[in-house]
Amino acid sequence: MLYMADYTTFSVPELVKLLGTRFKDYRLLANLTQKEVAEATGLTVPTIQRFENGLAGNISLGTFLLLLKAVGCINGLDELMPDQPESLYLYGNKNKKAQRVRHKKAAL
Repeated sequence: MLYMADYTTFSVPELVKLLGTRFKDYRLLANLTQKEVAEATGLTVPTIQRFENGLAGNISLGTFLLLLKAVGCINGLDELMPDQPESLYLYGNKNKKAQRVRHKKAAL
Protein backbone atom coordinates (compact mmCIF):
# COMPACT_ATOMS: atom_id res chain seq x y z
CA MET A 1 0.00 0.00 0.00
CA LEU A 2 1.28 3.45 -0.93
CA TYR A 3 1.80 5.85 1.97
CA MET A 4 0.31 9.29 1.43
CA ALA A 5 1.89 12.04 3.53
CA ASP A 6 -0.18 14.76 5.18
CA TYR A 7 1.40 17.93 3.83
CA THR A 8 -1.01 20.27 5.65
CA THR A 9 1.35 20.49 8.61
CA PHE A 10 4.36 21.50 6.48
CA SER A 11 5.41 25.14 6.23
CA VAL A 12 5.97 26.62 2.76
CA PRO A 13 9.78 26.53 3.15
CA GLU A 14 9.55 22.85 4.18
CA LEU A 15 7.44 22.07 1.11
CA VAL A 16 9.87 23.94 -1.16
CA LYS A 17 12.75 21.97 0.38
CA LEU A 18 10.89 18.70 -0.25
CA LEU A 19 10.16 19.69 -3.85
CA GLY A 20 13.79 20.66 -4.38
CA THR A 21 14.96 17.25 -3.20
CA ARG A 22 12.45 15.51 -5.44
CA PHE A 23 13.37 17.75 -8.36
CA LYS A 24 17.01 16.72 -8.04
CA ASP A 25 15.96 13.05 -8.31
CA TYR A 26 13.95 13.82 -11.46
CA ARG A 27 16.83 15.84 -12.94
CA LEU A 28 19.24 12.96 -12.36
CA LEU A 29 16.75 10.48 -13.80
CA ALA A 30 16.46 12.71 -16.89
CA ASN A 31 20.28 12.57 -17.09
CA LEU A 32 20.59 16.37 -16.98
CA THR A 33 23.24 18.48 -15.32
CA GLN A 34 22.37 21.58 -13.34
CA LYS A 35 24.01 23.60 -16.11
CA GLU A 36 21.78 21.98 -18.76
CA VAL A 37 18.68 22.75 -16.69
CA ALA A 38 19.90 26.32 -16.22
CA GLU A 39 20.33 26.73 -19.97
CA ALA A 40 16.91 25.22 -20.70
CA THR A 41 15.11 27.43 -18.16
CA GLY A 42 17.06 30.68 -18.24
CA LEU A 43 17.81 30.29 -14.53
CA THR A 44 21.27 30.37 -13.01
CA VAL A 45 23.12 27.30 -11.76
CA PRO A 46 23.27 28.74 -8.20
CA THR A 47 19.46 29.15 -8.24
CA ILE A 48 19.05 25.48 -9.14
CA GLN A 49 21.64 24.47 -6.54
CA ARG A 50 19.84 26.44 -3.80
CA PHE A 51 16.50 24.87 -4.79
CA GLU A 52 17.87 21.32 -4.85
CA ASN A 53 19.74 21.76 -1.55
CA GLY A 54 16.70 23.17 0.25
CA LEU A 55 18.23 26.61 0.67
CA ALA A 56 15.82 28.50 -1.62
CA GLY A 57 13.14 29.01 1.04
CA ASN A 58 10.69 30.00 -1.65
CA ILE A 59 10.49 29.99 -5.45
CA SER A 60 7.90 31.47 -7.76
CA LEU A 61 5.29 29.30 -9.41
CA GLY A 62 6.64 30.35 -12.80
CA THR A 63 10.13 29.18 -11.88
CA PHE A 64 8.78 25.87 -10.63
CA LEU A 65 6.86 25.34 -13.88
CA LEU A 66 10.01 26.05 -15.90
CA LEU A 67 11.87 23.44 -13.85
CA LEU A 68 9.09 20.88 -14.36
CA LYS A 69 9.25 21.46 -18.12
CA ALA A 70 13.03 21.07 -18.14
CA VAL A 71 12.88 17.56 -16.63
CA GLY A 72 9.80 16.50 -18.60
CA CYS A 73 7.35 16.50 -15.70
CA ILE A 74 4.99 19.29 -16.73
CA ASN A 75 2.25 16.76 -17.55
CA GLY A 76 2.19 15.88 -13.85
CA LEU A 77 0.06 18.98 -13.31
CA ASP A 78 -3.03 16.85 -13.94
CA GLU A 79 -2.14 14.81 -10.88
CA LEU A 80 -1.32 17.86 -8.80
CA MET A 81 -4.58 19.65 -9.55
CA PRO A 82 -6.95 17.61 -11.73
CA ASP A 83 -9.95 19.19 -13.44
CA GLN A 84 -13.03 19.12 -11.24
CA PRO A 85 -16.03 17.26 -12.63
CA GLU A 86 -19.02 19.42 -13.47
CA SER A 87 -21.31 19.80 -10.49
CA LEU A 88 -24.88 21.06 -10.29
CA TYR A 89 -23.86 22.88 -7.11
CA LEU A 90 -21.79 25.27 -9.23
CA TYR A 91 -24.91 26.57 -10.96
CA GLY A 92 -27.19 29.12 -9.34
CA ASN A 93 -30.82 30.18 -9.81
CA LYS A 94 -30.55 31.21 -13.45
CA ASN A 95 -28.54 28.16 -14.51
CA LYS A 96 -25.36 30.28 -14.72
CA LYS A 97 -22.07 28.90 -13.46
CA ALA A 98 -20.88 30.51 -10.22
CA GLN A 99 -17.91 32.86 -10.65
CA ARG A 100 -17.30 33.59 -6.97
CA VAL A 101 -18.38 32.67 -3.48
CA ARG A 102 -20.26 35.12 -1.30
CA HIS A 103 -21.33 34.47 2.23
CA LYS A 104 -24.38 36.10 3.71
CA LYS A 105 -23.64 38.62 6.44
CA ALA A 106 -24.68 37.57 9.89
CA ALA A 107 -27.69 39.36 11.35
CA LEU A 108 -26.89 41.66 14.26
